Amino acid sequence: MTELPLSRTFPALLREMTERAPDRPFVIAGTWHLSYRAFYHTARRMAGGLARLGVGTGTKVGLMMGNRAEWLLSFAAITMAGGTMVAFNTWWRRREIQHALHLADVEILITADRYLKNDYLAELAAIDRASEAPMLRTIVQLGGEPAADTVPFTQLLEDDGGAEPIEAVIDRVEPDGLACLLFTSGSTGRSKAAGLDHRGIIENCFGIGERMHFTADDRLLLTTPLFYSFACANGLFAVLTHGASIVLLPKYDPGEMLAVIGRERCTAVYAPADAAFALPAHPGYAQADLSSWRTGICPNNILPIYHGMGVTEMITAYGLTECYGNSSNADSTWPLERRLTGMGTPLPGVEIDIVDPLTRHPLPRGEEGEIRIKGHLFPGYYNNPEQTAAVRDREGWFYTGDAGSFDADGVLMFRGRMGEIIKTNGMNVAPVEVEEGLQEHEAVNISVVTGIDDPARGEMVAAMVVLHEGRHVSEGDLEAHCKTVMASFKVPRFIQIVDASDVPLTDTGKISRKLARAFLTERRERLSARGKQPAA
Repeated sequence: MTELPLSRTFPALLREMTERAPDRPFVIAGTWHLSYRAFYHTARRMAGGLARLGVGTGTKVGLMMGNRAEWLLSFAAITMAGGTMVAFNTWWRRREIQHALHLADVEILITADRYLKNDYLAELAAIDRASEAPMLRTIVQLGGEPAADTVPFTQLLEDDGGAEPIEAVIDRVEPDGLACLLFTSGSTGRSKAAGLDHRGIIENCFGIGERMHFTADDRLLLTTPLFYSFACANGLFAVLTHGASIVLLPKYDPGEMLAVIGRERCTAVYAPADAAFALPAHPGYAQADLSSWRTGICPNNILPIYHGMGVTEMITAYGLTECYGNSSNADSTWPLERRLTGMGTPLPGVEIDIVDPLTRHPLPRGEEGEIRIKGHLFPGYYNNPEQTAAVRDREGWFYTGDAGSFDADGVLMFRGRMGEIIKTNGMNVAPVEVEEGLQEHEAVNISVVTGIDDPARGEMVAAMVVLHEGRHVSEGDLEAHCKTVMASFKVPRFIQIVDASDVPLTDTGKISRKLARAFLTERRERLSARGKQPAA
């Protein structure tokens, strides 16, 4: 077992690990090959630049770019200057970006000019800053032709320090202060910003690394987006607390994954669920050298596929953004059969109970109920005390809305979501947000969105749509519309135009998502059997 580092803030931890092994590789991303020392000093220089822009204790700084070294450097630099990083989803469009800017009180936004098909400068230009993002005062631009109202990212690297030495600021950062705000969707509304403090992110993620038996010799390949807690909390701090290394892919690509694992001798991989299907099917798989790859975290149904590929120490996990990535993990040294049966056992410093969802009384081992968690928990949803109070009680328990049980050996069994949230390829989607986007189309009268089972993604977003009388539009047209108004992972992959009489109602006349799920599942299976199922 590795010894937990002494530091309890991100910048102090980075300094501590740099002092231990300054020349050890820390971040490998394209042309960037940064040792711990090079990363620390570059981030400290950036922190000085941010301080000159007015970043101080508690300043909210947004971060919107793909997986690149500058993302990690910016996160570190923001906390070195005393600020809080706000992670923006790279698939967001104008409406979602504006919501995040306003909700999280973002004062400075560090953004790439674009990522894949998203033109961030155009999306930002469409936002009325005075009314829709009143706190935003500075945009720092990475890449592209400099806009008239932005600060070049390179200027951060040129600055030497603010009014106060950055080392002194680092010493003042509080372990219980907010390191970051990560967005998570609920089933009943728009994205919420979950705050994660420095102490929790370090202590909990150290425990995750221990379950994979990380050492300083490990190299974790991150193909999942850095804005996702799986990467910027779980992965980053599991690595950093063990003095290991991170390898980044700018975007998920199975062929590039195979090449990078062999070239960089990656020992651990975090990837979307469908990578387990895509890698063996890739033309380059037979020639790929995966001999270094031993561990990582994946869903239970994916575990046997990786095991068959020779990756023998993958582990399962249960967790949420609000709980610093994972609250329960299997151990990589357990026999495959035990890792297959559930989500492991609670991490150190974490308590997990199964309770009756109505009375909240604890249930005996073996009985199914709602999963609640205590210990390493988020302080709350930023600017949303009502939502925080709805999921946390006075004793400090967090009520997840997920169903589960414990087996005879104390292994947590996840049974599904008690609410309506859709979890597709590791991303949370609120049905109401997708419905709002669909109903922006002038032909749409009613839309009902739910998740249906999908072997590659866990769930896919599906929708049933009723059109206004006399209007005509195709499912393909609706999908194309959705791609223009919402993040790509929220776009329904199965849409059915139906009659109003097909919309399922409860006895009280409310739309039933449960029955809608059954309807869409049956319709998709019928179309698939007839060979008419569109590619998902």
